[in-house]
Amino acid sequence: MDIQFSGFGGQGIIKSGTLIGKAASIFDDKYATLTQSFGPEARGGACSAQVVIDVKPVLYPYITTPEILVAMSQEAYEKFSVDLLPGGILLTDTDLVKPEKIRQDVKMYSIPSTRIAEKMGNRIFANVVMIGFFTAITKIVTYKAMKEALPGSVPERFIKINIKAFKKGYEFGIEALKKDGKPASPKVKKGGKS
Repeated sequence: MDIQFSGFGGQGIIKSGTLIGKAASIFDDKYATLTQSFGPEARGGACSAQVVIDVKPVLYPYITTPEILVAMSQEAYEKFSVDLLPGGILLTDTDLVKPEKIRQDVKMYSIPSTRIAEKMGNRIFANVVMIGFFTAITKIVTYKAMKEALPGSVPERFIKINIKAFKKGYEFGIEALKKDGKPASPKVKKGGKS
């Protein structure tokens, strides 16, 4: 499964990719690789994390057509949504991404992850809210694996709030799937690659 997290520096985009890869490879008995790219600015510049997850060893760590795209900024959406594989899944932050026209061959789900994080006291948790949402919608990594990946990936004093942020995103995702009437499927056909 080829996954791309995208947004701008300071949103925890690279950390999101790292957490998903850690959950898959250490706690879900899968293989994962991570590559990343970001602009020269420490904060505010475009950045993205590409994660490849498979049940077999990953032989090539780079992606060209993501099967799942997480866009947490308008610029990221505009830049990367054109590359999303037909039949793919697009996850966006409701308040930060305003798609003008949604591709008919893509399944889109949105969450106000930044707003939820702000209500929790700090927008820095928006990426963890999004990870919970991602986990519920895609089911690529299990809830248990993601929850186990958080300790050791965030400072000790922030573990409880990060787990709470993850749960809020996950619950929002479960409700979104109920409203949709059917679960999103991460089983996207792509030239013989799982």
